[in-house]
Parts: sequence; structure tokens; C-alpha cells
Amino acid sequence: MYLERASRLAGAVVWTNTPSAGAGPGRVLPDGCMDLLWHEGRLLVAGPDTHAHRTDGGGSWAGVRFFPGTAPTFLGLPAYEVRDRRVGLADLWPAARVRRLTGRVDAASDPARGLEELALALAADADPPDPLLRRIVTALDAGRPVAATADELGLGARQLHRRALTAFGYGPKTLARVLRLQRALALARGGMPLAETAVAAGYADQPHLAREVRDLTGATPAGLLGGG
Repeated sequence: MYLERASRLAGAVVWTNTPSAGAGPGRVLPDGCMDLLWHEGRLLVAGPDTHAHRTDGGGSWAGVRFFPGTAPTFLGLPAYEVRDRRVGLADLWPAARVRRLTGRVDAASDPARGLEELALALAADADPPDPLLRRIVTALDAGRPVAATADELGLGARQLHRRALTAFGYGPKTLARVLRLQRALALARGGMPLAETAVAAGYADQPHLAREVRDLTGATPAGLLGGG
């Protein structure tokens, strides 16, 4: 069972996932975010995905999903270093520090709460994320073209691309595609027909939506929505 709630860390989400007995592989869709994970007593970092990440369906997971672009500030590493990867925190930080942090999470009343406390502590010790990053996300999530977004924010195309690589793990065009996918899925899950969803989310038409969904997730829209 998957459950999530808003975190006390602004823009973040705390989630848990305990697959039912006999559950098969799962699919984690790209969303522009990075996560701090706990799994079987280990702390890991989930980098930003450019395509669906397949899971084996085994064991319980807990995570904090950070607002797009904020995790690199809290974790002290550029997002592109962990793009499309799940990396043990001990491979990124000194082992002694990770052992202390793992002990704190394990000692919490539940791993999700312990992870949230850890995320809050990391945010408190770091500089605030650049507010320009949230403006980039807001503009692209509203369907603004990349070139127009750069102009509106007073950035050159190369500047925007460099900032996006560090903060989001990939360029602004990929981020825009991922955010558009999430917009479309939210509309479709709310009951909007796929043809209307395609137009409302910014696709040329329903076949365009279907191609993008398959390219980013490896599935059809119907497959993702439980219809096939």
C-alpha cells in the first residue's frame, strides 16, 4: 500500500510503500523530483528520472520527496550526478556520518517520521534554495516555452540549461516534458477523457500524448491509468 502526506518541510511529501504479498515489479514515474529513501535499514538517494524506474516490489520503503530543484541544496550535490540512479547515501557522504543518521532514522517511531526529521535538519543546515528555481518550475509547469521562460527570468539559454542540470538533473526541455506528463496524468486520473487531457496538458493531440507517455514511462496511457 502506498500512502503519502504533506511534509513539514515546505513543498516536500512524506511517503511510505509496503507492497502487498506477491506484488510484482512496480513503476516509479519521472516527476522532476529527488527523494531521500529508507529501505531495510539503509539510507539512499533517488535521483531525478528521465524515464520510469522499475522496482522489484520487495520490502517496505519510506521516503521524502523534495520539491523539484531543492534536494541538491539540502544534500550538497548536483542533481545530474545521481540522474536515473538509486545511490546509497554512504556512497555520497562519509560513512561515519551516514551511520549516525541511519541510527537516528531507525530509532524513530517509524522510518517515515525519522526521514522527515532528517530532511528538516538538512534543510536547516543548508542555505535556502535559489528562489529562481521555483520560478523555473512554475513557468514550465504552466506550459511556458523554454525560450520564453529564459527571457522572462532574464537568463540566457545556456545559463538556464546549466542551472537546470545542477538543480533538476537535466535540461529545461526534459523538465518541461516531465512536468507536462504529470499534468496530463493528474487530469486523466481526475476523470478527464484522454483527448481533452492531451489538449489541456499542452500536447498537440491524443497520439502525441500517447507517444510521450510511452517514451517517458514505457507504458500506454491506459496501462498507467489501470485500463490495460
